[in-house]
Amino acid sequence: MEVRVLNALPAVGRPERDYLRVHTCSDPENDTVTLATIERVTDKTVQAKSTTTRVRTLVERRPMSPHAALELATSYAERKQIPVVYAGPTTDDRRAA
Repeated sequence: MEVRVLNALPAVGRPERDYLRVHTCSDPENDTVTLATIERVTDKTVQAKSTTTRVRTLVERRPMSPHAALELATSYAERKQIPVVYAGPTTDDRRAA
């Protein structure tokens, strides 16, 4: 299975019901270290009316480069038959505050 990697965050109303999100940021205590978070997001329709979104964190704030995080997420997606990996831009938590 080929996995699509999109360098954007998922938009509202996206067609995928199962995808991975990859976030990276600088470590607030050491700005030379990049931390990565990888989440699996699944949407399920409940009673044919509403949709429930489940977010499962696979990797949380682990030191790794953005490239390594994307490789890990893509490998996981291939193994689990997840069609899309969304890779958000690298963010700096200190500047966002």
